[in-house]
Parts: sequence; C-alpha cells; structure tokens
Amino acid sequence: MSAIILDSQVVHYEVLGRGRPVLFLHGWVGSWRYWVPTMQSVSIGYRAYSIDLWGFGDTAKASSKYSLEQQVELVDEFLNEMGIAKVVLIGHGLGAIIAMLYAQKHPLIVDRLMLIGYPFTNAALDARLEAETPDALARLLLPQSDADHNEAAKADQEAIKTSLQNMAELELNELPKQLKTPGLLVHGENDSLVQVPAVGINGALPGNLHFLQLEGAGHFPMVDKSNKFNRLLADFLALESGQSPQRLQLKEEWKRRVR
Repeated sequence: MSAIILDSQVVHYEVLGRGRPVLFLHGWVGSWRYWVPTMQSVSIGYRAYSIDLWGFGDTAKASSKYSLEQQVELVDEFLNEMGIAKVVLIGHGLGAIIAMLYAQKHPLIVDRLMLIGYPFTNAALDARLEAETPDALARLLLPQSDADHNEAAKADQEAIKTSLQNMAELELNELPKQLKTPGLLVHGENDSLVQVPAVGINGALPGNLHFLQLEGAGHFPMVDKSNKFNRLLADFLALESGQSPQRLQLKEEWKRRVR
C-alpha cells in the first residue's frame, strides 16, 4: 500500500505502469480497488494512478475534508506531490463530478477526461445512495469479490451525505456545457443508481464533448463490460491531445471493434 501525508492526514493511492499519467477517481460505492483491472489494462502504455478520496477506503476519515471543494483540492495536492503537470482524469459517479470541477478549475493541467455515470441532475440519483450503507450498496451494485465489498464498507457515510448536500448547490446539467477540455461521457444503459441521460443528449453538448452508452452495463461498466470498456478507454487515450472524442461517434465501427 502506498500513501502520502497531505494536511497531516493519510491519503492512500496505488500506481501501475509507466508512461503518460492517468488518474482514476472512484465513486460513492467502493474505493480505488475496483479500478484494478482497468489500471492493469492501461498500465501497458500509461502510468495509472488511483487514489482513495477523503472518507473512503484507506484515506483518512476527516469530516472537515468531505466537501466537494476539499476533494478537488485533494486531487490538486496529489498531482503536485507526484510531480504531474499534465494528466488524463477518469472519474466515476462522485469521481466524475470531482473530475469535472477540477478540469474547470485547472484546464491547463487536464489533457482530457472521461466521466462515467455522471449525474446530470440531483434527481437522477437513486434515493438508496443516501438511505443505504456503503456496504449494502456495494453488494447490490458491485459484482465483484468480498474484498471489493469490504473496501466499500470502509467508506464514511458522512462523506457521501456531504457530497450530496454540496451537489444540491450545483447546476449539474450546465457544468458540461461550460467545460473547455475534451471529454467523453460514458453511461451504462442499465445503471440503477444514476439515471441514464436522454438519448439525444449529444445535441445539447458542446463540440469538445461526446456521450456514449454501453449496452448491457450497469453502474460499474468498467466491471460489467470490462472488455468493451477497456477497448473504448484505449481508443479514448489514443486520441491526439486536444482532439474531441466525437471521433468516437462512428458507432458501428466502434461496436465491431469492442465486441
């Protein structure tokens, strides 16, 4: 286990591979651990980092750090500590919101970002997110081993509640329209925790963003459809710096390549 001390508190992270840096940010259910297969796939050509956010996994449970603003600051301090000046962000659920906010605040640092299960409204979130324990949600939604479920159980439910309270102050549907960084939004078509956006959403997105829906995937498309997801991620990472992921809208070609 790797860890650094930020603001006198422990922050847990893991890293695999060599090359251009990619940082994975987990969601409300789980920790860095469910990214492991994806990190292994990416590590062939990239340096893959994943951290536990404040209140999750093996990072400190410090309630003063649970705001979205503090989670964004965690990402910034971590990148500075690692000496990373340019990064690709891959965020899921809560991590997608943090990645979005970080990219808006630091557009010169984020080369591109992939947002998985990004909620376009607060109403898009299932009520179970606040009502159920992290462990119970993991066993319902995360189709992996007991080790992954045990990792999810480490989460402080107060960290989840604080993020939801902060989200109520954001115009989640407007944030993507304000983003200048190239980005790909990915959603599992059977996601039962975050409502799938309208089919015609691409018409409402700026030219630097693109939306794709993964057939047969739930809230964890990187787990449910790992081969398809990893192929899509590889194609996304292979784009030239600054290039819009709308190139990936050749859906028939893309489907043939990932099946």
